[in-house]
Formats: sequence, structure tokens, C-alpha cells
Amino acid sequence: MIQSLLIANRGEIACRIIRTARAMGVRTVAVYSDADAKALHVRQADEAVHIGPSPARESYLRGDRIIEAAKQTGADAIHPGYGFLSENADFAQAVIDAGLVWVGPKPDSIRAMGLKDAAKKLMSAAGVPVTPGYTPGSGADDQSPERLQKEADAIGYPVLIKAVAGGGGKGMRRVEAAADFQDALESCQREAASSFGNDIVLLEKYILSPRHIEVQVFGDSHGNVVHLFERDCSLQRRHQKVIEEAPAPGMDEATREAVCGAAVKAAHAVNYEGAGTIEFIADASEGLRADRIWFMEMNTRLQVEHPVTEEITGQDLVEWQLRVASGEPLPKKQDELSINGHAIEARLYAEDPAREFLPSVGRLDHFDLGSEGRIETGVEEGDAISPFYDPMIAKLIARGDDRDEAIAALADILDEVEVWPVKTNAGFMFNALLHPDFAAANLDTGFIARELSDLVPDPEPDEAIWCGAAAVALAEDEDEPASLTGFRLNAAPAAHVALGQGGKFRSINLDDDIEIAPVSGFRDDENVVVFLEGQAYSFERNARGIVGAATGDGAILAPMPGKVTSVEVAAGDAVVKGQRLLTLEAMKMEHGLVAPFDGVVAELNTAVGSQVQVDAVLVRIETPAER
Repeated sequence: MIQSLLIANRGEIACRIIRTARAMGVRTVAVYSDADAKALHVRQADEAVHIGPSPARESYLRGDRIIEAAKQTGADAIHPGYGFLSENADFAQAVIDAGLVWVGPKPDSIRAMGLKDAAKKLMSAAGVPVTPGYTPGSGADDQSPERLQKEADAIGYPVLIKAVAGGGGKGMRRVEAAADFQDALESCQREAASSFGNDIVLLEKYILSPRHIEVQVFGDSHGNVVHLFERDCSLQRRHQKVIEEAPAPGMDEATREAVCGAAVKAAHAVNYEGAGTIEFIADASEGLRADRIWFMEMNTRLQVEHPVTEEITGQDLVEWQLRVASGEPLPKKQDELSINGHAIEARLYAEDPAREFLPSVGRLDHFDLGSEGRIETGVEEGDAISPFYDPMIAKLIARGDDRDEAIAALADILDEVEVWPVKTNAGFMFNALLHPDFAAANLDTGFIARELSDLVPDPEPDEAIWCGAAAVALAEDEDEPASLTGFRLNAAPAAHVALGQGGKFRSINLDDDIEIAPVSGFRDDENVVVFLEGQAYSFERNARGIVGAATGDGAILAPMPGKVTSVEVAAGDAVVKGQRLLTLEAMKMEHGLVAPFDGVVAELNTAVGSQVQVDAVLVRIETPAER
């Protein structure tokens, strides 16, 4: 058995691995960047090693430094978690060559499934059903615009163009008609070359009612492979999963047997060892049917959503990983595994749905995720959300005897989320869970895009929330007279309260017969912050005619803290409405800032490489009449 484990990752997954390793008596070593020097995973590990500056390419993506840290601390194995280097075959090989145990599949298996075109060919040869489409060969003609257009026309529209090295929704375009194909192809290839250094694409038939079904597989070094049933990950925003559940609603036993059997066949085809996920796309226009579910790709690592599988099977998949990596056979045989109940996971992101889901960074002055369900997080109150990494700050998991019970339990967890001043998507996910179509399992990957206006919470508090904030402002507690963290309203105190919010001023008389929302919250000398159904609302206390700060229409403000990666104008330049002025990078996302109207660059207050703070005036545009 592995004795000392280095975890080549950060955040909630590092903390998750530490928890299981400690229960197994395995010593843990954390690695960290400058930004993570005081992070929770660093505090929880038995030992921690600094590996570089904050950008991932200079720390968590530096395989040489990670291997050196393992040698330095006497670790005998490396667990990559997910993301970063987890599916990097060269890194896996380097770990093995260094005499260390790689907690993951063999490098050859990673390579076999690393490119979508090669993986589809391999799966087709193994008898696994693949999505109808065109997978290019090795010749230059196979990627010519003329050949690709011809193949797309033969497949029939809509068609999906996908970069073979793509991921995370990049290098992917949906094309509705033949006339649109060439422009979409060029755009897709440019993005693929920029993001992955590889502009080769494949074509697939676009599924009009797609559901994302994936199967958890596990193999060992003794030739055994099992599946741990399926998950449904159809609730996605911009191809990123938001809510996942297991088992897939509407999956009958015959279809389950066919899909999970195909997944095991896929794993056998690459002599798979360790945890992996076979991802399928299902045409759900007539429900889930075995003849309408096709292989998409394989993720050769542990998945973010693995807890829902653990909840319905009672198995610890990280423990399985460590045992298999140590040379042991799988802990269970296929006939010893079964489904018990239903589990749903929601990914809590530091982002603001009201501002088109822009990442939100800063210090977690108030952070309380309640005490119900299973919470996977890598932060605590007082920690900071950095602009350098993925904005997911926690996973919230609920289990029930059936799907309805699991939905209700997760909604209760989201209702208790209290995070401030960092914004989160908790209210957005609460609304998604309670949407009638979600409750009825009328799902596909376009659900969020279709229902977005109904899912994004109104950032403006209604009358009952104003009154709830007033009640919190007046609540008295002998132990905490100025800060009532976790306050829950029981009865309306008799008093008169002045509050301000968003430039509005209200005087509220709690003696009146009014509706008071059942908020939770806290207060200090200046502010009241209340929470309801996952959404946070902040008010100023003792407000007197508050006037909201405003800037001129031509002021371009930073929507979040971040790094300026490009500046495409200079002072004095003439610009037109919609023209890109500069690009801001934060949390692995780029945000282009554009001119709001035709005019002239009157001020340019930043440069490439500058770190800027939220609401900083970066550019000011004036009309000719103003100059």
C-alpha cells in the first residue's frame, strides 16, 4: 500500500483526497503556489511544498517541480486530482520514470483516449456505438475545407464541428445550414489552434434533444473492469456542467445494461486501470433508448461529479484509486455493486449570474454552507477566492431514497448557503432545481440556455426582503449585539428602520402589517446582509437619501479584478460601437471590453500586463461633440 502521497492539485479535490488518505493511514503532501500559501489543502496536509508563482503554468502545471517535491518529501506516489496535469500522458510517464507510483491510468491509455478522432476510431473498432459523423484520416485532403463541407452536407444539418484536441467547450461550433459552414469552420480552427496548438477538427451530427450520460468505470492491473453505473450531466452552461445526478432519470434496466456494458467494453479496449469515465451523448427526443446513445469521449481521471456515484453505491472512489495504484485488485466485483437511492450534486461557483456569470473574487468575509448534506470545499471563512484558478468553490451533494427526495434535500442545502461579499450561483441553482421541467426530468443540454431568464435571480430585493433586512438590522442578541451571523427570523420586532440599497432609500415600519421574508443574515455597524434561497442582498444601515455612484456613459470599467492581456487601441484613436478595446483575463476566462458607441479614446489608463481591480476606469470614450 502507498505510504506517502503527494497531491498535485489544489482546492476542494486536494482536500477530498487528503480526507480519504488520512482515513487509510496514508501520509499526505500538498503543493501550493504563492496565491495558495495559506489555502485549506495546505493546512490540512501533513507537509506542504511551495512550487512557484500563482499562474498555473508556473506552478501546478510544472511537472518537474511537482516530481522534485515528491522526492524531496519522501512521497512514493502522486495523485493528480482532476484538471491541471491529470490527463497529461507525458507527466504520467515522467512520474513512473522517476520511480514513483502514478495514481491514474497507464500513459498509453491516456494517449489512446486523448484525441477525439483517434478515440472514436478505436471505440468503433471495439464495437462501441459512436456518434454519426466524419472522423478525418491522416491525409491533408481530409482536412480541406472542400472535403469537410462535403462531409457536413452528407451528414445533414445541424452539424457540430469539434476540435479533436478540444475540451471545455472550446473549439466547438454548431452549424445550422450549409451556407454557414465555412465561416464556422474557420472560426473553430482558429480557436482550436490558439487553445490547443492543434486545428484538426471532426464532424458530428448535432443531436437536437441531447442528454449527457456518462458511466463511471474502474479497472485494475489484474485485467478486471467494472462499472459503477451512470450519471446524468445534462444541466450545462456553455458546455460546463452545473448540476449532475445519479442514476440518470428515465434510464430503464435494459438501456442501463447496454450503455454500461459498452462503457466496460471501451475500458477493456485500452487496457484501462484506475478511475475513468466514458461519456455518451443521447438523443432523448423519444426518451433514453439503447439505440440512440453514442460514445463521445473518455475522461481518463476522476471526475468532479464522482461524489454522486459514491452516494448511490456506498463506495469511496479515491480509496479504490489508491488500492488499485498499489497493485491490489478491485475492491468489488460487478455483481457486488448496486444502486441505492438517488444523489444530486450542484457546483457552487464564485460568479455573478446577474452580470452574465462573471467570476467574482475576493475575501470570504462570511462563508457558511450549512450543516446538511455532503459539502466538498477547499475554502473556509476568511480565505480568499483568487483570480488565478477555476471559480468553483464547493460542491453541494444531497442523497435521497428517490429523485424527488434528493431534489428537495439539495434545495434545502442551497437555501442555507451564505457567502459574502463574493457572489455565487447558489440562487441560480436553487431556481433550476425547482423548475417544473427539471422536476419532471424533461432535460437536455439546452435546458439552461432556454430557461435562463427564469433561472437567474432578480438582484433587486422585493418588499418582503426589505422588511426581512429591517428585522435583521434590529435583532438583538445578548451574546452578539453587533453581528448576528446565522440569525433566523422568528417574529417581527416593533421598530422603525432606515435602509439603503442600490441607490434607493427606504424607511420601514415593522409595526405595520407587512410581509417579512424568512431570511437569514448578519449585520454590523454599517451594513445588513441577508440571504434567501441562495441569493445574497446587502443593505446600508441608517441610510439617509443614498445616491448611487455613477460614471459617464463612456467610462469602461473593469468588471472584475484581473490581468490585462491585450490593448487594441491608443489614446486619440477613433473607435466604433462594439469595437474591442482590450481583453481582461481572470479565472481562466478572457473578457473582451468593447466601445459602447462611436467616438474617440479620450483616456487609456492601463497597459498589457497590468493587474486591475474591479470598477477601475480602464478606458474613457467621448463623442466628437464632447471633445
